[in-house]
Amino acid sequence: MTDVLALLPPGAPLILRDGDRVVLAEQALEGLMRAEAYRRTDPFHCRLPLADIVADDGQRIDQLLFGEAFDVLERREARQGKMRAWGRARRDGVVGWVSLDALAPGAPLASRRVASVCANLPLNALIGEDAQGLADTDLDMIGAFERDLVAVAERLLGRPHALGARSSVSTDCSGLVQQALLACGLPGPRRAADQAELGRAVARNDAQRGDLAIWLSSAEGDWTGHSALMVDAERIIHATGARGGVVIETFAEVEARLTADGFAAAIFRRV
Repeated sequence: MTDVLALLPPGAPLILRDGDRVVLAEQALEGLMRAEAYRRTDPFHCRLPLADIVADDGQRIDQLLFGEAFDVLERREARQGKMRAWGRARRDGVVGWVSLDALAPGAPLASRRVASVCANLPLNALIGEDAQGLADTDLDMIGAFERDLVAVAERLLGRPHALGARSSVSTDCSGLVQQALLACGLPGPRRAADQAELGRAVARNDAQRGDLAIWLSSAEGDWTGHSALMVDAERIIHATGARGGVVIETFAEVEARLTADGFAAAIFRRV
């Protein structure tokens, strides 16, 4: 009999299924749903500059940045005897596997965040009192946020596109938007479909600098659409595989390319 670790939507509770049976659930669900056993999650945090979060099939679906918390429900042996942990990223709610070697116990409270895109740690990494290898100019206090989403994204121009990545080293489309949101102290969901629920809707003719432009996809799976930021009324900044990285293009060019590929017409959100 093989356990199936359900890859759940962002922010979903952690449950371990065997077919239709829930054989293990996080302790917070006790009394709310039936399971054969309940277990508390153990708090960990990322001790490396970056660590991949992968699905059951090994595909990268997200990343942890240094200092970000990861709540672990289960540990399993992976290839070559190395251990991996299954749990939920606390900052954006994505559920998947992380190498246990990339994690350290506990989830210490951060007092600062990385504000530079050229530091030894990626933008938005979370820092406590120990900031070895980082200059004071690399850091901002928690609560001191930027104001211009586009200005943050523009500092990442030319960084390579990589599916599942979400940092100033490399990024996918929704990862770029997420990092700009986090740097500005705004909620930063990981998927395009969730970003499309932020703020309020605006019409195409009213779209302006800093608005989100999102093309949703009907395809099933982890990738729910394409996200970008309006630079001005006619241009966007986004991370795209079609151009190999973070670029500025005209909105009309991207709209034509994506709708030809089956995406819905763009919607616009003001956060």
